[in-house]
Amino acid sequence: MKRILFLTMIAIFSTGSILAQKSALRDAKRALGRDDLNEARTLIKQASTNAETANDPETWKVMGDIGNKAFDNERTKTMLNQNANEKVMYDGLLESYNPYLKADSLGELPDDKGKVKNKFRKDIAGVLRANHPFYINGGVFYNEQNNYKKAADFFETYWNIPSLPMFEGQKDAFVIDSTFQTIKYYAIITAIQAEQHDRAVALLNRAAKEPFIDNSAYKESDIYELLASEYLNLGDSVKFLEALNLGADKFPNSKYFIPNLINVFIRNGESDKAMEYLDQAIANDPSNACDLNSVKGALLAEKEDYTGAEAEYKKALAQDPNCERALENLARNYIIQAQNIKETTATLTNRQQQVENDKKTVELYQQSLPYLEKLEQALKSRSASQEEINSVLLLLRNAYYNLSVLGVDKSEELKVIESQLNLE
Repeated sequence: MKRILFLTMIAIFSTGSILAQKSALRDAKRALGRDDLNEARTLIKQASTNAETANDPETWKVMGDIGNKAFDNERTKTMLNQNANEKVMYDGLLESYNPYLKADSLGELPDDKGKVKNKFRKDIAGVLRANHPFYINGGVFYNEQNNYKKAADFFETYWNIPSLPMFEGQKDAFVIDSTFQTIKYYAIITAIQAEQHDRAVALLNRAAKEPFIDNSAYKESDIYELLASEYLNLGDSVKFLEALNLGADKFPNSKYFIPNLINVFIRNGESDKAMEYLDQAIANDPSNACDLNSVKGALLAEKEDYTGAEAEYKKALAQDPNCERALENLARNYIIQAQNIKETTATLTNRQQQVENDKKTVELYQQSLPYLEKLEQALKSRSASQEEINSVLLLLRNAYYNLSVLGVDKSEELKVIESQLNLE
């Protein structure tokens, strides 16, 4: 008899616990009905953390409704030209989103008979569809507060809503246009501003896989540029190189991917690969000869192909006679050859050969002078740093000194240069 009584008491207490939690859910709904949102939040939190009601879709539906009510209350004030609390309004909007998703996902679970009876989906879908545009406003609000992480939350939510399962098969539920494409970009940029680089990479990869719609905010290639940049921020050199290659294949005329690939190959000592991409870059962007042909000339000079290097520098100068990079490198190209011949001459015993070599050496030093002199004037005219100017003056001093040694009087020029370098 005692055992039966004990079991009966356990059943009563258990039923009482369930009823208490169901009561919390009911009371939360009542508090919501009378606009006591603080009380409603307290009660629904109790229901959401108790095993008896945590998996009830209605618990999460009510939680979403509380956030939506906070949003609606303030939005109504704005419509009536009353003072509204924007922070409360947008926080309520964001507060509603995840609970609504959880309510919908729980509602999609089959019952004991294997049937799905999601009685909340229609209502939730209606609310999310109606609220969708306001997630842009929330993102703008928090962006202006410099809260970039929260701004990204709003923009990403706006991006997410049309692809939710509850809208599957509803082509006309949302307008996917240039504005929608722009908000994707805002989600990415604010994530970057928040220094959430892993999140930004995930968003960029997602954007790259989705159809691109032309818009006034950014180009499709910008997605891939930002992706490469974010991998660089994360220190992932492998993924950075993959992103550059992907971008170069997809946007061969871009001035970002191929030049960056060239730099990577140059740093890695892969000059042959760098040369391949340089040729492609020159073909894609012939107007950038100053930089591209100068770089190609430098790579050829490293391989001691001085004739090939000279041709590239002159191509650069043919397009831009004031290309400082080409002026300096072409002059160095002549000076290096002159110095190499000088070193060879020092080992010779044949006087005739020495005389011929000296003549070639003089010729090369003299060929460097007009380029160095022009470069010196160009640097001074644009008020370049003294360090830049001194670098050219040292090259000029080298050329003037060696010409003087070889019988070409450059003593006056040498004196002027040494005075500028404070070497007197």
